[in-house]
Amino acid sequence: MSAVQVAQNNHARLMDRMYRYQRYIYDATRKYYLFGRDTMIRELAAPTGASVLEIGCGTGRNLAMIGDLYPGVHLFGLDISAEMLTSARAKLGRRGRRDATLIAADATNFSAADFGESGFERIVISYALSMIPEWERAIDAAIAALKPGGSLHIADFGQQEGWPGGFRSLLQAWLRRFHVTPREMLFEVLRRNGERHGAALELKSIGRGYAWLAVYRRPAAAE
Repeated sequence: MSAVQVAQNNHARLMDRMYRYQRYIYDATRKYYLFGRDTMIRELAAPTGASVLEIGCGTGRNLAMIGDLYPGVHLFGLDISAEMLTSARAKLGRRGRRDATLIAADATNFSAADFGESGFERIVISYALSMIPEWERAIDAAIAALKPGGSLHIADFGQQEGWPGGFRSLLQAWLRRFHVTPREMLFEVLRRNGERHGAALELKSIGRGYAWLAVYRRPAAAE
């Protein structure tokens, strides 16, 4: 087994340990501090028939909302935690979306072919990059899985740039207890990828930098 595979397996075990019991209260507690998720979903503008993938789908909360807002789309999700996927399948089943395709996979090492797809029109990553050790590789994998003309939508913790330094230090110390590290270079990494691939970017900060939202739009195929 390679060093990469060992690291991925260790991360999967860590996430399963953390969420084995937390998954039962995850949605009820996270709504108080995971801001921007609903804004991101409302701005997806996913057309009927589109394939929508969430990387780090967790309990399925976001996929369920996407299914409600865009009933004509095909839902896909991946998560490294089998425990979280158990909750996601149950939630989506209750919402009448048993047709959703969910797999256990590492966000840094997947492809659209793993789902039997050639690519996705929309990909969502919500508060997951801050928990993925090799988060830049996850962005690369997501961009590679986009169809021409598709878009990648990200919501995550920002750098709290508009808040007093003491608040930022306290928040980030608390987040580290849950293996969460806000990615200071997120916007810069997206800019570099956008320049390399000719993609359009939309970057914004909400709540004085409490959270960051980003949209990466892959160019459409040349006719």
